[in-house]
Amino acid sequence: MRPEEVTAVGDLAGEAASGLTSQIREMHRVIAQRVWDAVGVAAAPVQVAHDQIADKAYWAARVTARALVRGGARAISLTRPDDAPSIDESPRGRLAVGALNGAFGDVLHRRANELALGMTVRCAGRDVAVSPAALAAAFPEATGRLVLFVHGLCETDDAWELGAERHVPYGVRLQTELGYTSLYLRYNTGRHVSENGRELAGLLERLVEAWPVEVGEIAMIGHSMGGLVSRSACHYAVDHAWPSKVAHVFTLGTPHVGVPIEKAATATAAALARVPETRGLAHALNARSSGIQDLGHGYLVDEDWLDQEPYAFIKRVGSEIPFLPSANHYFVSATVTRELDAPVGRVVGDLLVLHPSAWGQARRGQRLRFPVEQYRHVGGASHLDLLNHPAIYEQICKWLAGRAVPTEGEFVAAEDVGRSAPGST
Repeated sequence: MRPEEVTAVGDLAGEAASGLTSQIREMHRVIAQRVWDAVGVAAAPVQVAHDQIADKAYWAARVTARALVRGGARAISLTRPDDAPSIDESPRGRLAVGALNGAFGDVLHRRANELALGMTVRCAGRDVAVSPAALAAAFPEATGRLVLFVHGLCETDDAWELGAERHVPYGVRLQTELGYTSLYLRYNTGRHVSENGRELAGLLERLVEAWPVEVGEIAMIGHSMGGLVSRSACHYAVDHAWPSKVAHVFTLGTPHVGVPIEKAATATAAALARVPETRGLAHALNARSSGIQDLGHGYLVDEDWLDQEPYAFIKRVGSEIPFLPSANHYFVSATVTRELDAPVGRVVGDLLVLHPSAWGQARRGQRLRFPVEQYRHVGGASHLDLLNHPAIYEQICKWLAGRAVPTEGEFVAAEDVGRSAPGST
């Protein structure tokens, strides 16, 4: 880590330590108040003295905790040489930064923390400036057919290399087999989906203008949150030229109507906030990033989260944002257990996104928005398997190439092929 990165970690950890002290103080205050109320007015003199002493003690603890953590990080940073390698130069370092941004990315962005990720186009693990010269140098064999990979929560562009020792990644195969130039996006997944969507809309406009050859077709492949960001970008690009070039939008395990576990966290935080003694725990639970909260409800636009009550027991339903009319839309879902083997009536999913949400159905059995051949279900696969799975690639390849896709009755056979293929999940 570079010295400034060590300091950035200390800044975030210092704020966390300070926040924990504040939550403990709030819990202490509420419990003590119940005692004073039980004793009555006779306790007033003692209460005044107690509160003054407690406030000063907790203030000192909060300031000291923040200062000690920050000071320790600064001291460590002084031992690091100025030319020390960045945390971004190792796969493990990038994995850690991606996870940190997913959990606290909105805070990192507001504080202009050194570890806050910006939105960038990536090639071979490095940022590429969106300029004609930089793009021409990074993509010497650029074609007019682009495929943009948009990763999910707590991930980075490295996520698309998952399982590369067993299966060739989607981007490599699409480039060699169908002539697409593969682009990878990296962004701060802790920010609101709408903020990332709006920024991606502007980035793609600049990229298409600066691309070495004329762009004729764009395909967007989003994993989990990446599918929401892609849809949000198409929505916010109403005045841009690039959406007319988008022919295909793929969403792999995208929670179009939300994630149950996040909705449960919302309800839990609301319940904790109603009890004075546990309100501090509610604050801690609600410290999860804006991106996580948006993901839980399928939010795509600012109006979904603006002026929202932070401790609402049930948050508002996401706006009904239409899909890009000029593009073909495809939906891929997965289940760890084959749905046909599951008990009757059981709603199964990939342990994060349930099947109906991945297909954009507000409830199970709801009519599909698009022809059934534009949907694909893969059994025996986890949420992360969607990033690199041979059965999914074959389906993407068929859709892009315009070849016939499996009919509804052939889905199970296709799943069996994926499950029995060497190295498949």
